[in-house]
Amino acid sequence: MYMQVDTRSGAVLHLKRAPGARSWSLLVGILSIGLAAAYYSGDSLGWKLFYVTGCLFVAVQNLEDWEEAVFNKSTGKVTLKTFSLYKKLLTLSRAGHEQVVVMLNDIRDVSVEEETVRYFGKGHVAVLRSVTGFSHPLTQSAVLGRRSDVDAIARLIESFLELRRPESPSELSQSSDSEAGVPGGQS
Repeated sequence: MYMQVDTRSGAVLHLKRAPGARSWSLLVGILSIGLAAAYYSGDSLGWKLFYVTGCLFVAVQNLEDWEEAVFNKSTGKVTLKTFSLYKKLLTLSRAGHEQVVVMLNDIRDVSVEEETVRYFGKGHVAVLRSVTGFSHPLTQSAVLGRRSDVDAIARLIESFLELRRPESPSELSQSSDSEAGVPGGQS
């Protein structure tokens, strides 16, 4: 699942994402290797702790982030939050929390982009595009395989923000014909 709808009303759209099954499976698998190495080795307690701690460090490093996006029409802002357990453990401070705030009236488009995911192939991510040309992905990591989930979230955001794109080539030609007929619109 790409993102789940936590709250949806006329004024607020709150989307959340937590680490998926692949991420948790990878964490358990890597941690199991460290535990097995510690259990079956004849090394001292210090080395056994090193095996477990090292594998825990690598496992947490591969864990996906907790992410959320809050679109709030009453404040006119989109708040994109990310929580990384790896950064939190590494710095032992508030550095695991990141936040980006974008003004709602600056967003002109929501699109789905394909992204290469290391070792696994292609993934998809929704991208918010602003009028200034700045673009920001909705999440830090792409979802593998299921583009339809990402497309559904992008359409949900577009409908919430009341962004409209022409859906067919005939709508594009109709809009260009109507602009050409406007007085003073010719050069």
